[in-house]
Amino acid sequence: MNHSKKGMSRRTLIKTGLAGILATGVSPLILTRGAWAQEFCNNPTGDTVTIGLNLPLSGAYAEEGADEQKAYELAVQHLNGEGDGGLLNVFAPSALKGNGVLGKKMAFVTSDSQTKADVARAGATRMIERDGAIMITGGSSSAEAVAVQGLCQEMGVIFMAGLTHSNDTTGKDKKRYGFRHFFNAYQSGISLGPVLGDEYGADRRAYHLTADYTWGWTQEESIKNATEALGWETVQAVRTPLGAADFSQYLTPVLNSGADVLILNHYGNDMVNSLTQAVQFGMRDRQVNGKQFEIVVPLFSELMAKGAGENIKGIFGTSNWHWNLQDPGTIAFTKSFGAAYGSPPSQAAHTAYVQTLLYADAVERAGTFYPPEVIKALEGFEFDGMGNGRTLYRADDHQCIKSVLVVRGNENPTSQYDVLEVVREVPREEVAYDPTIFGGELGPAEPAPMC
Repeated sequence: MNHSKKGMSRRTLIKTGLAGILATGVSPLILTRGAWAQEFCNNPTGDTVTIGLNLPLSGAYAEEGADEQKAYELAVQHLNGEGDGGLLNVFAPSALKGNGVLGKKMAFVTSDSQTKADVARAGATRMIERDGAIMITGGSSSAEAVAVQGLCQEMGVIFMAGLTHSNDTTGKDKKRYGFRHFFNAYQSGISLGPVLGDEYGADRRAYHLTADYTWGWTQEESIKNATEALGWETVQAVRTPLGAADFSQYLTPVLNSGADVLILNHYGNDMVNSLTQAVQFGMRDRQVNGKQFEIVVPLFSELMAKGAGENIKGIFGTSNWHWNLQDPGTIAFTKSFGAAYGSPPSQAAHTAYVQTLLYADAVERAGTFYPPEVIKALEGFEFDGMGNGRTLYRADDHQCIKSVLVVRGNENPTSQYDVLEVVREVPREEVAYDPTIFGGELGPAEPAPMC
């Protein structure tokens, strides 16, 4: 290579190197199974294929990111034929053979997103341009997911989203190159609403504290719609910054608001801190409007529940998955993860692992890494054995449609990991919705852009 090009980005080098060919009007082609396709970003030509793990290893959602990393590493081991095979043994239908992906060993590179959208986008760019990542995955924040998904659409690289719960990810900000396994805020609302009505009645006054970014906004909207449909009044909705350690200034006004329910649209360490401080304020011991004051956390995970300790007992929320379900997929994944790391996996770990297998399987079924063909293999794919029951990767918006769990903090835990109990498993037919209600356009898949 000419030394004068050392400082050039991978994208620039590729474009420069192809300039002579493109100037002739002849596109570079590669032979794929059954079809000719254009050359594409980071087409793997060696004996390995690299994926990029974009993880919040610091910041408000760092604990979720750390668990995701464990799951990604486990998925790569199983895909490469190492360990007990995990979900490869129960996932169906499946084209996976446990010998890598299309005969190539899977490798990975990692970037710390710091739970920040701009850092996540920069990290994804670096992994694509410098490290040759053919697929990007990860994240525990919807702001990260939306930012990285947009980048991947521009660069022609598939994005298999990690933990992202905003309606926008597969709604107004959906992209052809982006896919989400995790459920969304709208599905939390329609799953949790009936349970809250049964438990707390129709005559309630709710006060929302909401993380001030895309997830919090759509979570607040979805829960407000669900509870107001029950007859609840929304007293106030206040936005709070991501990563605020002290929530006292936001909790004090709740005490004099006349509200008898506090809804915490917070996640990760923010939820642990705001819930702990609300309990310290004596909110769970109060009587307001002749009723017991209640706290609701619409979305929470095992990691958050464990971090909140005694404060989580009896509190309702929703989850994407839980390790103590008794289906074959859950049992297999929990066994593998527990053997590797000494603790049960979180919902973040589960969705990270599953997304990796789903991408690899789509490549095998397509017979190529060429993104437009992999996208076609994912769109409309229906599968089972992953722990969420029968699941559809909907073609219209790239949202997985599957069952949703309503959970509650366990009042009588039997171990440090037995922190949640499943109150209801809501079948996918009840949480399915019109894919056009949130707007947005998927955009094109052909031709795959060059990175």
